[in-house]
Amino acid sequence: MTPNREDYLKIILELGGDTTKVNNKQIVSSLDVSPASVSEMISKLVKEQLVEHSPYQGVQLTTAGLYKASSLIRKHRLWEVFLVEHLDYRWNEVHDDAEVLEHVTSEQLADRLENYLNHPKHCPHGGIIPQKEQVVHEERRQTLESYPLDTHIRIARVLDEKELLDYLVTIDLNIDEEYEIIDIAAYEGPITIKNETKQISVSFKAASTIFVDKL
Repeated sequence: MTPNREDYLKIILELGGDTTKVNNKQIVSSLDVSPASVSEMISKLVKEQLVEHSPYQGVQLTTAGLYKASSLIRKHRLWEVFLVEHLDYRWNEVHDDAEVLEHVTSEQLADRLENYLNHPKHCPHGGIIPQKEQVVHEERRQTLESYPLDTHIRIARVLDEKELLDYLVTIDLNIDEEYEIIDIAAYEGPITIKNETKQISVSFKAASTIFVDKL
């Protein structure tokens, strides 16, 4: 399987495609590719029985697709933990190198890496790291933009996407921080959140990829 196909399986899983339908628009936005490219790849993945497609609803991983995507995510997230904890990478710097490493990581190497890291449960972006031959089922969470004014939230997970992570670093937004939503601008404008130490305006696009826990 080519790295490009693998990237599609991973992002479908990250967007919730283990249990629900993921529409093409979400994939286009997350991978920054054209709608035509997404449609073409989805057709290939359907033929390979890695995803199921329902017109006007989206795609969902098959059992085979879920296991394949989970194995890839396990390797990717283990490398992210290693790079952050042992090579002093920042959380927005790890994606590209982990992307390269995951595609050349054998199961034996992944097992040894997991043991070396003392079996971490989550990656630096809040995603679950599955054990060997287990599938990933991220906790069902709503994204930041789905909550109303005055809601108290905790930043729980963000999509592992380089542009998003770079943006979150520039606005100083981090995993496990708690905030109150104090302003929601009209027409998909920024969402302003505040805690005791800082106030941040988060773009609507970013807010739709930031998964939070309601407090």
